[in-house]
Amino acid sequence: LDGISAVVLTISVVEPMIRQAGIDIVWFGIFIVVVIEMAQITPPVGFNIFVLQGMTEHDMGYIARVAFPMFLIMVVMVFILIAFPDLA
Repeated sequence: LDGISAVVLTISVVEPMIRQAGIDIVWFGIFIVVVIEMAQITPPVGFNIFVLQGMTEHDMGYIARVAFPMFLIMVVMVFILIAFPDLA
């Protein structure tokens, strides 16, 4: 699934639980977007990896290695969002 489809399919089930848990909806929205974008660039099922492979004609391993620093930046951002939720 692409990112927007995953959000549309799951948010109607998850949103009431998020509200009941007392989690800020804006924070959760930013968090879920970052996490879904992380999923879009991680092999073997990262949709954006396949798009880049089709556009550049490079092999999957090369694109995954090049995307890995961006993945690490997103992981750091997730931990920063968890540590400092007011940033959202």
